Amino acid sequence: MNLHEYQTKQLFARQGIVVPQGEVADSPAQAKEVAVALGTATAIKAQVLTGGRGKAGGIAVAATPAEAESAAARILGMDIRGHTVQRVLVEEASRIRTEIYLAALIDREAQRIMLMASAEGGMEIEEVAAANPEKIKRVYADPLMGLHPYQGLQLAKEIGLESALWNPFAALARQLFDTLVAQDADLAEINPLIINEEGSLVALDGKMSIDDNALARHPEWNVADLSEDQHPLEVRAQEAGLNFVYLGGSVACLANGAGLAMATMDVVKYFGGEPANFLDIGGGATVDQVTQALEIMLSDPAVRSVLVNISGGITRCDEVARGLAAAIENTRIPIPFIVRLVGTNEEEAREILQAYDVEFVQTFTEVAQRAVAVARENG
Repeated sequence: MNLHEYQTKQLFARQGIVVPQGEVADSPAQAKEVAVALGTATAIKAQVLTGGRGKAGGIAVAATPAEAESAAARILGMDIRGHTVQRVLVEEASRIRTEIYLAALIDREAQRIMLMASAEGGMEIEEVAAANPEKIKRVYADPLMGLHPYQGLQLAKEIGLESALWNPFAALARQLFDTLVAQDADLAEINPLIINEEGSLVALDGKMSIDDNALARHPEWNVADLSEDQHPLEVRAQEAGLNFVYLGGSVACLANGAGLAMATMDVVKYFGGEPANFLDIGGGATVDQVTQALEIMLSDPAVRSVLVNISGGITRCDEVARGLAAAIENTRIPIPFIVRLVGTNEEEAREILQAYDVEFVQTFTEVAQRAVAVARENG
C-alpha cells in the first residue's frame, strides 16, 4: 500500500527527518490560507500516487499567496497518468544546492534491509541503474543490530558528500531505517534529498510503501486515506477481511488458498478468458465471508460469469454452498455460476445448491473452460 508524499513526510518528521514546513489543501482557497500562514514562497505539489508530476505540470512554485491559489486551482482536478489530483501539498519553497538520492528497502533476495544512495538525486533510480549502475551505492543493515553508524558514513563518502555532511547524513540514514522498521514498510525513499543553500539536508520529496498485512499493528493509520487510490471493490474487500485484487476481466474467480486462486486465474487465461479478480477466501471460510465475497464480485458490472473453485479441507464445501445460496438470493443478479466443489461435505453442498441455477463441473480444466465460454456467451 503506497502513501502520498504528505503522508510520508508526516512519518519522516515523527522520526526526526527534516522536511519543508507545509500543509495539505483540497481547494484553492485553502492553499492560499496555507501560503499566508507560511509567509514565504511556496511549492504547490499534486498529491497522486505516480511519478512524473513535474513533467505533467503538477508542481508549481508560487511567490505570493495569490499565486499559490492560482496554481492550486490549475493543479486540482488534473489527470496525471490516470490519477485525478484531489489535493495538493503547499509547502515552503526550498533553495537547492545539490540533489541526492537515499532509500531504505527490503532486499528479499538478500533477506535484509538495504540502504541505497546515489549522487544522482531527482532522477528515477531505475534510469540511474540502467545508465550508470556504478553510481548507486549500497549497504546492508545487520538483522539484529540494525544500521551501524559507520555504514551511513560509508555511504556518504562513497557518493562524494563533503566531509562536513558525513555525520548528518549518517544520522539521517539511521532515521530513515528506523522509519522503515517502525512503520512496517517495504520501501522508504527520499528523492530528492537536497542540500539547501544553508548546507542542511532536507527531504524534499518522500515515498513509502507499507505492508498492508500490518494494518492491525497500526491503529493510527487512517485506512480510508491510505486506500483512496485503490479500486473501490478492493477497499470493500479489505474492510471485510478478504484477500481480493481487482483485475478488470469478465470471469469472477473465487477459490480457497492463494495457490489455487492463482492457478485458477492461470487456467482462465489459458482458455482465452480474462479474470475479473483474484480472490482467496482462505481456509475455514464462513457462510458470511463467502456471501460478502460473492456480493463484492457481483457488484462489478464487467463480470459475465462466476467461477467457484473450492478444494474442501478446512474449508467445508457445505459452508461455501450456503454462502453461494445467500449471495444468489440477496443480489438477484442473473450471472451464471460455474461451480467446482470437491472435498469435505461435497454431497451436502450439492444438495444445498440444487434449488439454484448453478452449473456443477467436476474437473479443474472443465470449470475454467466452461466459465470462459459462458462469459463469452453473455458478453
